[in-house]
Amino acid sequence: MTNLLPPAAIFVIGAFFIPFIKGRIKSAYMLLLPVIAFISLLKMPEGKYWIVQILDYDLIFGRVDRLSMVFGYIFTIISFIGVLFALRVEDDLQHVSALVYAGSALGVTFAGDLISVYIFWELMAIASTFLVLARRTKASQAAAFRYILVHVFGGLSLLAGIIIYIQNSGTTEFAYIGLSGTASWFIFIGIALNAAIPPLHPWLQDAYPEATVTGAVFLSALTTKSAVYLMARTFPGAELLIWVGAFMAVFPILYAILENDIRRVLSYSIINQGGFMMIGIGIGTALAINGTISHAFCCILYTALLFMAAGSVLHMTGRIRCTELGGLYKTMPLTCLFCMIGGASISAFPLSCGFISKSMIISASAHEKLPIIWLALELASAGAFLHAGLKVAFFTFFGRDSGIGAKEPPVNMLLAMGIAAFLCVFIGVFPGYLYSILPHPVDYVPYTLSHVAGQLQLVLFSALAFYLLILSGYYPAEMRAIHLEVDWFYRKGGRLFYYIMDSGLNGLNEISERVFARAIPARLGELSKMPITSLIAVYMRARGRDRLAIESFRKETRPEAATLMPVGTPVFISLVFLFSLFVLFVSVT
Repeated sequence: MTNLLPPAAIFVIGAFFIPFIKGRIKSAYMLLLPVIAFISLLKMPEGKYWIVQILDYDLIFGRVDRLSMVFGYIFTIISFIGVLFALRVEDDLQHVSALVYAGSALGVTFAGDLISVYIFWELMAIASTFLVLARRTKASQAAAFRYILVHVFGGLSLLAGIIIYIQNSGTTEFAYIGLSGTASWFIFIGIALNAAIPPLHPWLQDAYPEATVTGAVFLSALTTKSAVYLMARTFPGAELLIWVGAFMAVFPILYAILENDIRRVLSYSIINQGGFMMIGIGIGTALAINGTISHAFCCILYTALLFMAAGSVLHMTGRIRCTELGGLYKTMPLTCLFCMIGGASISAFPLSCGFISKSMIISASAHEKLPIIWLALELASAGAFLHAGLKVAFFTFFGRDSGIGAKEPPVNMLLAMGIAAFLCVFIGVFPGYLYSILPHPVDYVPYTLSHVAGQLQLVLFSALAFYLLILSGYYPAEMRAIHLEVDWFYRKGGRLFYYIMDSGLNGLNEISERVFARAIPARLGELSKMPITSLIAVYMRARGRDRLAIESFRKETRPEAATLMPVGTPVFISLVFLFSLFVLFVSVT
């Protein structure tokens, strides 16, 4: 067992050899890395491996159990699909960044201590930033800059929580923490940011649409799902997550319906789906946790499939807005089919993978007698079908014919989408294969008459509503616009904070410099040279005499009269001033 390389090392180390390999060998090499990692996963029994001792702490790079293995499997599978989708891209920056990013996600998954979690967490943030930068546009550069700033804040929050937690508990073990105490709240905020929990979510719909065509596939699959894994590991049963998840599942629907950019629509879908997972973690029962983990597994597949379909359209047409597309089903029929399968899966249509996972979470909320949460999940399911299942496919491939003469993307892109689409359907038809690897034993049957009938009613009536709104002209018009989001408060609040700091602290600094660095030393210098004259000048100034009168007095005063005070007196005053400054400096620092 110890002779095997950690899956994270296979990706991270292997990625740095990519620039030195050329031609078809490079393609084969990149595809081989996730295959080797997957084989390594299959040979890893449960336990703790690859333990490195640094100072007094054990860094565990291989904590293997049923929870980590599920995420290890899907991260490796989606990495293979993502690499296949990106084979025709002649950009080593993207390839290296994507594989380091995937390896870091695996590092987080199998880390057995908090220090290792933090190391791989930060490596994920750095590598994923380059997937946004690699598009090489002004918009992507600005988005990448904002992205890394946000994730640095999240990483620092996580680090602060880890340090306090280790100090308080005396252990670095990465296990259940629970929301109790300062350390846990810092850790929670650091994870919540990557999970795109409102109001910490604007980075997602800001950065993902600006990423490269292939980079967005990796981004959609890894960042938020790694955070789901950490939440499931550290905060299962936290009631706060139930209500946060309910809001998270519902609120993106409106923005996704109004949004014009297809990849921004799908970005809101990721937040919507994350809400289901947060609710499952918050409920914390075996059924809910199984539902969350299986939904994360399936969500990675169908969101990646939808981003691949959207990316294929962008790659072949150069356009990604609903107002610029339409009628592409004629020239891109396979891409259209794969997009519809992804849309059916995210909508939890029966015989799709989304149905067999999402229904577990909804059933768990019903079993725990949470009617408001159950209603929110049903509403969120209908909303997901409206914006991701119907809107994306309709405005991209059907609707008004845009007259774009596009063709199908390269074969490697079609194969990647085909594999993801096949898995979406296969898991939906044969859920037992996924259920068998979940953390808890599964005693759940998704295909009951009530489940199937209820979900069919939900999606079919949603489809009817969409059709009637389109037909009547009441569906919200797609338009070029910027929709105000909670990031408005960040931007306005940031400017207000800067203004307060600039006018407040810098003003105080200016006053301090004028008084303590210029005026007082100058007066003390005068006092040391002509003590009597200086004191009389101070007295005259206090009595309201103007500056000209004081200067006239100084010129008329005899030099010998100006030095009648003993020289030790001004020296003593100067020492008192310097000592006061020293005391002030020590008290501040």
